Amino acid sequence: MKAVNLLTPEHEHEFEAVHGLPETLPAGETLLWQGSPEPLQMARQALHLDGLLVYFGLLLGWRGVSSWYDGASAWQTLTAMAGMLPLIALALALLGTIAWLIARTSVYTITNRRIVMRLGVVLSITFNLPFAQIGAVALRRRGNGGGGIVLSLTGSDRIAYLHLWPHVRPWQLKRTQPMLRALPDAQAVAQTLAQALQRDQATRAERTVALPLRAVPEQEATPQHSLSPA
Repeated sequence: MKAVNLLTPEHEHEFEAVHGLPETLPAGETLLWQGSPEPLQMARQALHLDGLLVYFGLLLGWRGVSSWYDGASAWQTLTAMAGMLPLIALALALLGTIAWLIARTSVYTITNRRIVMRLGVVLSITFNLPFAQIGAVALRRRGNGGGGIVLSLTGSDRIAYLHLWPHVRPWQLKRTQPMLRALPDAQAVAQTLAQALQRDQATRAERTVALPLRAVPEQEATPQHSLSPA
């Protein structure tokens, strides 16, 4: 499968051979799970929708209290508060549109060998994360079974924070941690990924043990331990 490495991501400008993947999976590699972020969860978790709603609520309350304190009638107070609603609605609509575009253009894929993240609203970038480069996986639960899966990478490769955002653990700037974000079934996906990682680790261990040993001629053999005469 052709996918970009950690340091030199490529842009997929034309089309995908398979949804979420730049090419069909090679022989021996199977698709275990594929999905995308949920737009509302993306808006709440990555774009701070809840905090923004609280902020706008406080603004409306302050506008109402200020008008009432200045001697305005109830109708005038409500009119003053209603005047803020179009701007609030516009801001929320823009945020919702951004969250929808991020969710629509993002595809997470888990195979028996790797994780592939196809990201990007304007320019699509595919990140290929082989299991051998994933050191740890952490589940971050949210309400209603949703949440995200944080991936800790090993080795010296780094991915720029802005290349991954918002599919990245917040505030981890020095050593970024990719994140499968806003998953409605995060627990089930985490179990699938954990099992795949365990099988891959066991397979690589078996291959290491099964490596053939070089035959050493008897005259070249050197004993590892010697016994001194009594």
